[in-house]
Amino acid sequence: QVQLVESGGGLVQPGGSLRLSCVGSGFTFSTYFISWHRQAPGKEREWVATIRPGDTTNIADSVKGRFTISRDNAKNTVYLQMNSLKAEDTALYYCKAVNTRNNYWGQGTQVTVSS
Repeated sequence: QVQLVESGGGLVQPGGSLRLSCVGSGFTFSTYFISWHRQAPGKEREWVATIRPGDTTNIADSVKGRFTISRDNAKNTVYLQMNSLKAEDTALYYCKAVNTRNNYWGQGTQVTVSS
């Protein structure tokens, strides 16, 4: 059974940091592109970052310099390190696993940035 499970969200003050985790199972995790997306209330889901099987990455301009994405294939896990968080980063964060045949979504983890 394929699963993607996100964790690490929570309430953080502006300027703070969080590290999100995305754990995959039921598929060959290391061969998939893994991306993070987010959706704020009343807004469309937006792409945040992607890491490829070879560990090259792309980061959205809106979070570049503050967020980094990394993976540990031995743990079937991708991380999203989020620093200098802003109120506008508040959203439900999802991870997605994609290859040429399949794409899988997790259920999301909530990040709230508020004082």
